[in-house]
Amino acid sequence: MSLFDNLQVASGRPLADRMRPQSLDDYIGQSHLLAAGKPLRQAIASGQPHSMIFWGPPGTGKTTLARLIAGYCDAEFITISAVLAGVKEVREAVARAKLLAQERGRRTMLFVDEVHRFNKSQQDAFLPYVEDGTFTFIGATTENPSFELNNALLSRARVYVLKSLETEDLRQIVDRALADGIKGVAARNVTMAEPLRDLLAEAADGDGRRVLNLLEIAIDLADSQGQQAVTEADMTSVLSGSFRRFDKGGEAFYDQISALHKSVRGSAPDAALYWLCRMLDGGCDPVYLMRRIVRMATEDIGNADPRGLEITLNAWDSFEKLGRPEGELAIAQAVVYLACAPKSNAVYNAFKAAMQDVRNHGSAEVPLHLRNAPTKLMKELDYGKAYRYAHDEPEAYAAGETYFPESLGEKQYYHPVDRGLEIKIAEKLSRLRVLDKQARQKG
Repeated sequence: MSLFDNLQVASGRPLADRMRPQSLDDYIGQSHLLAAGKPLRQAIASGQPHSMIFWGPPGTGKTTLARLIAGYCDAEFITISAVLAGVKEVREAVARAKLLAQERGRRTMLFVDEVHRFNKSQQDAFLPYVEDGTFTFIGATTENPSFELNNALLSRARVYVLKSLETEDLRQIVDRALADGIKGVAARNVTMAEPLRDLLAEAADGDGRRVLNLLEIAIDLADSQGQQAVTEADMTSVLSGSFRRFDKGGEAFYDQISALHKSVRGSAPDAALYWLCRMLDGGCDPVYLMRRIVRMATEDIGNADPRGLEITLNAWDSFEKLGRPEGELAIAQAVVYLACAPKSNAVYNAFKAAMQDVRNHGSAEVPLHLRNAPTKLMKELDYGKAYRYAHDEPEAYAAGETYFPESLGEKQYYHPVDRGLEIKIAEKLSRLRVLDKQARQKG
């Protein structure tokens, strides 16, 4: 086939598909899995692959790696998409795998893309054939397999975590496509300056497929205008959209809110701001963020600085009045304040301990002296009898008085920390305990 014919064939397929590596030596990234001596590399080299699940963000080479494994092991490669396929397609794949084994003695590798989209019954449909070796199963997923896949399937397949590609990896992919005259874009005679290649690699956000798609768009744009080079204006146009990953409900979402919360708890205002901006930039609902930030104010700052809760609620109110983007600054102010504030989880721990006692000790009776007595009968039954009105006592404190149910005894749930306002709170509570002890000794 001539070079012209090759170009004609290549032009009908996206650049990302044309540039798929044909050998492990050409595969870029995932060295933690494919470097010499790594278990996955050894399994491929031995020609005896096991069932496996590739878990990683989009564009990290999951499908490409599965194809390479099938090629190295001389196995028939059958691919189905869990988005489009069902039990019927799985059964058809099983029938084909059995036929290939019987008639040609050929092994089959079944690749299921987006395998987390399969429900339990669909996963169960091919489980027996994984067990009996009808085919080697490879699943690809962007979601945490431990949340999305059956335990029976997970126990029969090894999970490999694929990482987002480094900027250097993406730059290598760009350079390779620009230099390739058959599968790449070198024959288009459109060049791209080094800084623009770097910009493209950074904008792709760890996604190899995306960087090639963006490159192809940039080359097409320059070519359509009769240019011999991609300009900065072309690149600005191509990269005008947002390319950050944010799934608004999947694991990446919860990982980021966890990072925000832990940055605030860890008194790291700069990191807290970064994660807040990541979520806002990704389109996270600010109301959800404010609910979580209020929780941070009560769980991690508490009475060490009660102003934290006030400032957070004011930020929420400000955002509702201003909307985006003006109101986002109020959220940022609250996050920075909480991150810098003294920390205490004393109220959080006290609440959990008190709730545990409530659940463990049933409906303990309210002591008579604490009961309300609005009727004559209640007074005759001694409701409210001997109650001591704290405001009439010295220091406005009824020393020695008890407030717990008799069956429960005296408890201490709240233990103030030695930070912020809780230093003063601890001093006061210590003083009151001394008064209680003195009053009970006199009694």
